[in-house]
Amino acid sequence: MARLPLPPDRAVLVGELRDEDIVAVHPATRLVRIFTSRGHHPQRWNSFRHTGPLPHGRFDPQRPGHGGSPVYDPGNGVVYFGLSVRTSVAEVFQTTSIVDRQTKGPHLVVVRPTRTLRLLDLSGLWPTRVGASQEISSGPKNITQVWAREIRETIDDIDGVWYRSSMDGGGPAVCLWDPPAGEALPAEPDVLLPLDHPGLDIPLGRVCEQLNYILLS
Repeated sequence: MARLPLPPDRAVLVGELRDEDIVAVHPATRLVRIFTSRGHHPQRWNSFRHTGPLPHGRFDPQRPGHGGSPVYDPGNGVVYFGLSVRTSVAEVFQTTSIVDRQTKGPHLVVVRPTRTLRLLDLSGLWPTRVGASQEISSGPKNITQVWAREIRETIDDIDGVWYRSSMDGGGPAVCLWDPPAGEALPAEPDVLLPLDHPGLDIPLGRVCEQLNYILLS
């Protein structure tokens, strides 16, 4: 069984960090996100969520309140991206495998960062060296959230983490934290469309066929 204990001492987290453990995401890289504009936690295309940790937020950095409840923490924002539409669909709709294009007003956004992002590579050997495994990208989220908090509070010169999507065959995914990543998002997105836009019918249909997800019209 793959291992995913609680994080070790912070000295271990830093001591086992090597140059190759940092992924540099070039400004030409397109990052894809699906977000909801309505519901309990409405978002804009460039907004970071400051309420957490939420049950679905694998690397939410907020410290939970009493009884593990989410809190509002203006100093800890989080946002998740994929490097493809398929990864974003697979991750966002994983609970039901149903792609609802209307409820909560889902949108698709594609952005390119304004500067190089520095991300801790959780898809490499760093997790193994510090006593974990690739289970960090697929294991219980209440544990991975502890890892996220320790990483964020210990390694202070990164924008977030680079990890494997457990729902899209290990495809790359990105979690950004603000500060400092908020100022790395552009003033305007490359693409911003409601998920029920007719232009997305064919690509979403293809993605859902690959994932065996149900696409609602």
